[in-house]
Amino acid sequence: MAAGKFAAIGCFCNDRWGDMSPQPHYPSMPKYPKGTSPEAEKNLKGSEVKALFSVVGMTCSACAGSIEKAVKRLPGIREAAVDVLNNTAHVLYYPSFVTEEKICETIEDVGFEAKLIKEETIDKSRQVCRISISGMTCTSCSSTVESALQAIHGVQRAQVALATEEAQVHYDPKIISYNQLLETVENTGFEATLISLGEDISKIELKVDGIKTEQSIRAIAKSLEALPGVQNLETFPELNKISISYKADIVGPRTFIEVIESSGSAHFKAMIYPEGGRDTHRKEEIKQYYKFFLWSLFFTIPVFLTSMVLMYVPGVKKVLDVKIVNKLNVGQILRWELSTPVQFIIGRRFYIGSYKALRHGSANMDVLIALGTNAAYFYSVYIVLRAAISKDFKGTDFFETSSMLITFILLGKYLEVLAKGKTSEAIAKLMDLAPETATLLTLDEEGNVVNEQEIDSRLIQKNDVIKIIPGAKVACDGSVMWGQSHVNESMITGEARPVGKKKGDTVIGGTVNENGVLHVKATRVGSESALSQIVRLVESAQMAKAPVQKFADRISKYFVPMVIILSFSTWLAWFLAGKFHSYPHSWIPSSIDSFELALQFGISVMVIACPCALGLATPTAVMVGTGVGASQGILIKGGQALESAHKVNCIVFDKTGTLTVGKPVVVNTKLLNNMLPHEFYELVAATEVNSEHPLAKAIVEYAKKFREGEENPSWPEARNFTSITGQGVKAVVREKEILIGNKSLMLDSNISIAVVAEETLAEAEALAQTGILIAIDGEMAGIVAISDPLKPGAWEVVSILKSMGVRSIMVTGDNWGTANSIAKETEIETVIAEARPEQKAQKVKDLQASGYIVAMVGDGINDSPALVAANVGMAIGAGTDIAIEAADIVLMKSNLEDVITAIELSRKTFSRIRLNYIWALGYNVLGIPIAAGALFPSTRFRLPPWIAGAAMAASSVSVVCCSLLLKNYKRPKKLDVLEIQEVRIERQ
Repeated sequence: MAAGKFAAIGCFCNDRWGDMSPQPHYPSMPKYPKGTSPEAEKNLKGSEVKALFSVVGMTCSACAGSIEKAVKRLPGIREAAVDVLNNTAHVLYYPSFVTEEKICETIEDVGFEAKLIKEETIDKSRQVCRISISGMTCTSCSSTVESALQAIHGVQRAQVALATEEAQVHYDPKIISYNQLLETVENTGFEATLISLGEDISKIELKVDGIKTEQSIRAIAKSLEALPGVQNLETFPELNKISISYKADIVGPRTFIEVIESSGSAHFKAMIYPEGGRDTHRKEEIKQYYKFFLWSLFFTIPVFLTSMVLMYVPGVKKVLDVKIVNKLNVGQILRWELSTPVQFIIGRRFYIGSYKALRHGSANMDVLIALGTNAAYFYSVYIVLRAAISKDFKGTDFFETSSMLITFILLGKYLEVLAKGKTSEAIAKLMDLAPETATLLTLDEEGNVVNEQEIDSRLIQKNDVIKIIPGAKVACDGSVMWGQSHVNESMITGEARPVGKKKGDTVIGGTVNENGVLHVKATRVGSESALSQIVRLVESAQMAKAPVQKFADRISKYFVPMVIILSFSTWLAWFLAGKFHSYPHSWIPSSIDSFELALQFGISVMVIACPCALGLATPTAVMVGTGVGASQGILIKGGQALESAHKVNCIVFDKTGTLTVGKPVVVNTKLLNNMLPHEFYELVAATEVNSEHPLAKAIVEYAKKFREGEENPSWPEARNFTSITGQGVKAVVREKEILIGNKSLMLDSNISIAVVAEETLAEAEALAQTGILIAIDGEMAGIVAISDPLKPGAWEVVSILKSMGVRSIMVTGDNWGTANSIAKETEIETVIAEARPEQKAQKVKDLQASGYIVAMVGDGINDSPALVAANVGMAIGAGTDIAIEAADIVLMKSNLEDVITAIELSRKTFSRIRLNYIWALGYNVLGIPIAAGALFPSTRFRLPPWIAGAAMAASSVSVVCCSLLLKNYKRPKKLDVLEIQEVRIERQ
């Protein structure tokens, strides 16, 4: 019992008002124990243990803080979080350095009872790599690559996205290497390039000048591989390039450059290799398609003119009809010569694609194009050869069909790649937030600046000190060492107002410094930075397939073979109909015979069918939707979240930090004697500044308002400070005895509570406020009411959700009085209070069983079981910890209205996906019968193959453009009113 009291020093609370603020989070200890070698660190990675302990005796957040601090001081502790509401402690540790018995013992030494509930070993053997894949044209291609990767022993999961032309592979590096993954992709017939290796691993490419022999580059590689933290290294002697994958918290690029430039007796010069990556590849692809299209057009226009236009110009027709051998004329030879390079040189990509697809037992878009153009080209060659050897043969060639078909398909592909590039603009904009250069400071032992140097921002390493001048972008995540300023963080967190920064505050890379000079110590660089985490999250979201995509994947398996059968059947049906005179001879155009008419119908069917449009319908809309969300501070983790969010009809809100601000503030002061407010708060703050309790901190913060102009005021000395468990604190300040706490403390100290004080306390509790009594020299001096205020616009958000057909429910761990008061203010009808995390999750499951599609909105920490259980988990105000949230959607701003924006955006995105499918399916369902000649008997309308090819190319472009219209999405206008209101409320 004594131990319990000792541990609770600094606490004063009762069950009614002890947990009004989120629990404090103290800085974590290093991920690995001090002195751990890189080799030992690698072994540790596979042996993390996550343990859950029951902790008895905690009364408030200060108790939780003392336990966290004690546990984190142990060696081998990676993370520790104590949940005071549920009397539990979550600890992530390395069993090689510390045991659960030692952790229990430490908690008990602090003064609480501890017991292990459960533990689980976390498998860290999994690695993630991202691969860029060139040459995929439709879902059949992406499915082939995905199946090939999934079939490899050691691959746990593989995702291939057609829209981004990337693969994300989760694999066990002990069983398989990433080189084997690249090899597998290349064996399926596509080009593969490694983008990144592991989520916590950075990658950089260096150009080394001065290398004359392969031996030199091998020597440099050997020196670099010996550095701690280097995970992988590749050399490209022909380009003088070295690609290095490394851990940014251990080593950095400047170290690599120093090692290279000091290697051997030769003079090497190293620099960052000129930018490559996805954007460069995309630009190269656009340029390539444009070049091929122009060349194809150059050859195709004369073919088109000689077959369709010039034959009606008398003088020119006479020249074209000049016979060379038998019935072979000049026009046919010209068309043959001009269409051949289009078919075999410019159209070579379609042959290669077809061969690779067929070699692996699948059929894609290239197969249809190759079959269609070959049928037209080789039939035309047959006509030309027959004309050359026969004196009375008469036939028409289709060289314009094959060349125009390829030209229009290349035009369509060029426009498609152009449009697809715009769908990933969100990532490009995020990456552009990082500044190109940074000012590196060199400090002496006393911390004085001795040198300034401008460097490439990619060369920043952990613990570097960077100077940020007014108007400049913050170059990396870090903490302020010197200076004061305001930083605009809207581009990362969505917070519109500049945030004040002083010594000890954290800053985020990519944000903009407004007015003062800051010296910032780099804490997270490379792949660990907040910006990298956001980019990675958006990229993962664009990789993840929505469940509705399975529909297109299923169709694509059978689409191409079915189209080939339909095409052949169409040709055969029309050929037999003509052979047996089943239709009048007058139906056949004068320039062709029944066989050629049947052939044209068959080719048209083959080239009009478009699996590409189906394959692009979902991923392009998801890419644009997630990109638009990211630009508005809403990170949607993939198609699954989008698809679920658009169906949501019930939202479960947590209270603290979600519906309320999550930070206790003094809302009312009632003085019961003749003291002035500033004198009263001088004595109260001098006492409370010694307490760790969040309510005490709220009082001290409020007292600072009476000390204008002082950032960290010094308070009078408090002697004989004592914390009384569950009651409050007492001290002697300026020879006056100060008591601060609840009714119990006053009664135990024989201090009578006046009627007016009783009434004020009752009023405070009715308003979900905490009443704190203050006595000076044995007499009641005043009452301070503290509240966790409701967020501006909370009532309006609940009202708007109701108008959207979404039911709102509040589930909280707080007491019923506070919960009912908040529910009354927001007009939420259903309330569940005093709920543990597992009870919150159970409530979510009960609602799901009742037929609701449930979204859970919480802070992503205490609410994680409910966030996981819900159909859609939304984490509010995650800030820089985005990548580790349990939620499906992360609302980076703490604004409740973003819940509405997320649901509205998901509905708009999904309606766009539906529209894309209607267009893609409708196009094929209507286009194929028309191409097959369904309208020909009644209207004599037929679709020439080249027009069918143009329609096929246009269908893909139209689907991508339809998705791009989502970029014009604007959040509902009714939410703008809330923003204005929020500003007005804060100014009061």
